[in-house]
Amino acid sequence: MPTISDVAARAGVSTATVSRALNGKATVDPDLAARVRTAATELGYQPNGPARALRRQEAAVVALIISDVENPFFTALARGVEDVAHEVGYSVVLCNSDENADKENRYIDIAIQERVAGVILSPSGTATSVAKLANRGTAYVAVDRPLPEQDSDAVLVDTRQAAKQATAHLIAQGYERIGCITGPAGVRTADDRLAGYRDGLKAAKRRSTTRLVRRSEYKAAGAHRAALELLSQAEPPDALLIANSAMAVGVLQALQERGIRAGREVGLVAFDDAPWAELVDPPLSVVAQPAYEIGTVAARLLLARIADNSRPPTTTTLGARLIERASSVQLDRR
Repeated sequence: MPTISDVAARAGVSTATVSRALNGKATVDPDLAARVRTAATELGYQPNGPARALRRQEAAVVALIISDVENPFFTALARGVEDVAHEVGYSVVLCNSDENADKENRYIDIAIQERVAGVILSPSGTATSVAKLANRGTAYVAVDRPLPEQDSDAVLVDTRQAAKQATAHLIAQGYERIGCITGPAGVRTADDRLAGYRDGLKAAKRRSTTRLVRRSEYKAAGAHRAALELLSQAEPPDALLIANSAMAVGVLQALQERGIRAGREVGLVAFDDAPWAELVDPPLSVVAQPAYEIGTVAARLLLARIADNSRPPTTTTLGARLIERASSVQLDRR
């Protein structure tokens, strides 16, 4: 493991200069600071986070603010964050905003009061309070959704493209009236998945219609109501693209109540490969997002931001993967 002395020797400066440069002190000449950062990167130097936090009178703690603690996607993401943080001596405090901007704001205030070293958050909507973190100089990274009107580090997934691919898959299987149940308007992931669904229809020269689209909160109850509305129409959908696994539970419940067989009478593809997705009958086709990888990448970005808050912000966009199962693939539809 390289030390601060190794970095100093590589850059041709003192260890004190290395410390000031990596902590983003304005007293260090910019060219010199760049040389130090280059040396640190070449050596793979990872500063002692807890020791730095102690010097800054910060806790060696990272706050992770997620929008739904019951969603398996965020459970896997949190594990990725925790694994990376633990490697370098940081602890992680989990906060659940419940897609509520006021609750998210309260957790941000607590993070500031407790002097955490950094914050990773999944923004709850179109407005956020991260400006308070920026004003204090607290490092932060957005996950799953970008921060509105904020130029920050972010780790995202190209869910629009994934939704387009899932819609194309349903079209290829012979489904004619493909509907979409997505999340609230103004939530980036919900809007992107709806846009991708429409992209898929357009690419196949099919018209999209609002009659086959419903929005609800990212919860089972909302998707249950939305599915019942769609299924009650004179011409109900014969397939559905569903924006997350919690909503898929509500859709499956609605189908069961109506005596409709998933995969036989209504094809289904849902975002996120929940642990139960292969266990239902028929197994659920999913768009699998790399949730654990999102967490690990975000944690490493945050640690880099804690070490050097002057770094230019970066956005990492990961891909998703369609897993075809029997809920959308039928022999008689091939």
